[in-house]
Amino acid sequence: MSSRRRRTALLAVGSAVAAAALLTAPAVAVAAPGDPASPRYADGPEGAGDPYFPLAGNGGTDVLHYDLVLDYTPAPPEPAPLEGHLDGIATIDIVAMQDLDRFNLDLRGLTASSVVVNGLPVSFSQVDNELVISPRPKLKAGTQAQVVVTYVGTTIQPTDIEGALYGWVTTRDGAMVVSEPDGSATWFPSNDHPTDKATYSFEITVPEGLVAVANGLLTGSSTSDGKTTWTWDAPDPMAAYLATASVGDYVLNQYETPGGLPIIDAVDPSRPPSSSAALALTSDMIAFFEERFGPYPFVSYGAIVDDDSVGYALETQTRSFFSRNAREGTVAHELAHQWMGDQVSPYRWADIWLNEGWATYASWMWAEHRGGDTAQQSFDDVMAIPADDPDGFWDVIVADPSPLGLFVDPVYDRGAATLHALRLEIGDDAFFELAQTWVERFGGGTASTHDFIALAEEVSGQDLEAFFDAWVYTGEKPLSW
Repeated sequence: MSSRRRRTALLAVGSAVAAAALLTAPAVAVAAPGDPASPRYADGPEGAGDPYFPLAGNGGTDVLHYDLVLDYTPAPPEPAPLEGHLDGIATIDIVAMQDLDRFNLDLRGLTASSVVVNGLPVSFSQVDNELVISPRPKLKAGTQAQVVVTYVGTTIQPTDIEGALYGWVTTRDGAMVVSEPDGSATWFPSNDHPTDKATYSFEITVPEGLVAVANGLLTGSSTSDGKTTWTWDAPDPMAAYLATASVGDYVLNQYETPGGLPIIDAVDPSRPPSSSAALALTSDMIAFFEERFGPYPFVSYGAIVDDDSVGYALETQTRSFFSRNAREGTVAHELAHQWMGDQVSPYRWADIWLNEGWATYASWMWAEHRGGDTAQQSFDDVMAIPADDPDGFWDVIVADPSPLGLFVDPVYDRGAATLHALRLEIGDDAFFELAQTWVERFGGGTASTHDFIALAEEVSGQDLEAFFDAWVYTGEKPLSW
């Protein structure tokens, strides 16, 4: 992610959250007394155990695939309220990770009308952002199940804990769908945490003349009775916050890179050509980052450039989203996220510097490649910030920035500076071996700051405890390491 959430006046980021680092242990089925073979069914935890967002995600289940069938009507013209209408059917393939009496999905602001598990209607309830499902028969650990949720609701412009627009953001001509960190629950029932990645398919019906853009590959479109249905297939495992189903007056531009990777760009034609000119560099950028991070990890890439604005860009998987302008540095940043953040996602949201630091450092390297400031010059600019910076730049603990500090400048810039300092510490060969091994080893899943430090020490053969203590675990300017 880039742009709007990078505050110049930093929010208070006390480390009280650090005490919550002990993760919530999932409920475990226990054998009944006297009968070791008999399961004892329990409720799946209502969260994934992330201390920053305790209700995000769920325990007890592993989602394998989401099939989302959506029928959407955007908001009517002014002066009518800015509200759309969404009908959805989510078919969700899961595996029970414990003996389950009931389990949760995240769903917020929408109303489920029915839930079917393995073909049988089941009882359910909704509380806050939780859809609580009671399957009958109960689910034994290790068994697969198919959950079909039919739901409906009025879409609005939801906001995250910072008050920034996210999730299914209703517009007059469609919707901007950007869900970091926990906004997916505003448009489909989900296990809304990066630790539960799944594959996706989309069937999105919108008024004729509008285009619905999702992740992966466009597999078809058809029009009848004044509506167009767009189908997309996203076969690569994806965190829920990276899914999109943006709707607008887009023109699709489809081509292939010299290496044969399909590119699908969706650009609002009301924007001037200059707003998306940097997308022409996509093929060159992919080749540049492949040399540093390894092969591009997904079936396609592309961009969405919308005339409406949420005020930031987001690395929605395979189809980065840009509000109004796709500037070159931001295009490079969001593309680099496909490796660093999408393919390897944060284990807990406190690890977000590994997303934003890497993407920012990638944009530094791209700028140097293009004849701009070198990565060293960008690093020097960060180090020129005084230790007593009145905005508290150096006060942030990068590896634990707090829920309200996920998108502040130090996470991005001090994160990138950490990586450059590490490059200087261990040398180019080890540094780029680290980058590629990081993607190879943890790709398709998640990883933590602890994992990154361990891998850096493994690849470099160095003890880096003092280095990382100074750079990511200390709320002061690094002076020596």
